[in-house]
Amino acid sequence: MKVVTDEKKIDEVLARGVENIFVREELKKKLLSGKKLKVYLGIDPTGPTLHMGHAIPLQKLKQFQELGHQVILLMGDFTAMVGDPTDKMAARKRLSRREVLDNLKKYKKQASVFLKFTGDNKAEFKFNSKWLSRMTFEDVLNLTSRATVDQMLKRDMFARRNTEGKPIFIHEFLYPLMQGYDSVAMGVDVEVGGNDQTFNMLVGRNLVFQMLGKNKSVLAMKLLEDNAGKKMGKTEGNMITFEDDPNEMFGKVMSWADSLIGKGFELCTEIDLSGIKAGQNPRDLKMKLAFEIVKIYHGEKQAQKAEESFVKTFQKKEIPEAVEEVEGGEPLNKILLRVRISKSNSEVYRLLKAGAIMDLTENKKVFSPKIVIKGHIYKIGKHRFIKIK
Repeated sequence: MKVVTDEKKIDEVLARGVENIFVREELKKKLLSGKKLKVYLGIDPTGPTLHMGHAIPLQKLKQFQELGHQVILLMGDFTAMVGDPTDKMAARKRLSRREVLDNLKKYKKQASVFLKFTGDNKAEFKFNSKWLSRMTFEDVLNLTSRATVDQMLKRDMFARRNTEGKPIFIHEFLYPLMQGYDSVAMGVDVEVGGNDQTFNMLVGRNLVFQMLGKNKSVLAMKLLEDNAGKKMGKTEGNMITFEDDPNEMFGKVMSWADSLIGKGFELCTEIDLSGIKAGQNPRDLKMKLAFEIVKIYHGEKQAQKAEESFVKTFQKKEIPEAVEEVEGGEPLNKILLRVRISKSNSEVYRLLKAGAIMDLTENKKVFSPKIVIKGHIYKIGKHRFIKIK
């Protein structure tokens, strides 16, 4: 596939959803040159599904692939066992090799929503254990000699922990060096990642310059943050995952604060932003945003059905026509765990305490995980319904 050098398309790639570029003019010059660049995104498989936070840099990687560049989706199967300290005020729980491998089983298939892994100019799918697990202690010493403790302590969360007397473990200092070494091992020209990964990506830029003698460009994407300024993801519990069904995905978008609408269109869709006018009804805009997001993951027909279901269920206060029927005969918490609506007993009890579970048949909130009533329909949170057989 021939590399696309159309300046308008390149400017769009370098602008939409981008928080910062190191260094922009240098990267633009490379893209205009017609040279095929090696561009990568790294993801640590710390959970069983990709989510909207991953989708933002994946869409950017897709754009580079469409320009004809070589793109790599790197699984941090080694770094995930260490744990990225980014934004963490305490060390992450370390994952086992088995946990990491179980988590990433579906990643390639899920990422294919955006990337082509077959045909012309196919994306590569790699694992950083290939080089990191083979490093000798001498290799590690050589790597650590290329950064200083002072550089690490200037990182914001390390500085806060140090000030607050909270421990910083040596392996957490090593994490940015390991991620940075991924760029060296693959000899990349560009790294794409969330803005929260800027420190790690710049460590890689420095290592590439020291060890390969070339300038790696870094493209830091904006984050999808909620109204409290927290990024949406696994840790915050407000993520949209690639495995959410259409109705659940649509409903989650509709629950977003109005302040997220503009950023949602920019980061989570590919539609022309010029059509999003100021002053439009926020509810109508959010309906369009939800439709566009569901369409990416489930197709236009499913997006239309999800929209119709939402209108019936929430705007007209109707129960959806298709309600999942489940076997009863046991307490509600066990049923929700069995049908995988909730992931843990603690999550069920939080929902009960918040009054977020309704017996729609009797039109009353449920506060206790008692044995549920056969034939009754229950609403869990804002998006899920079950009927007890």
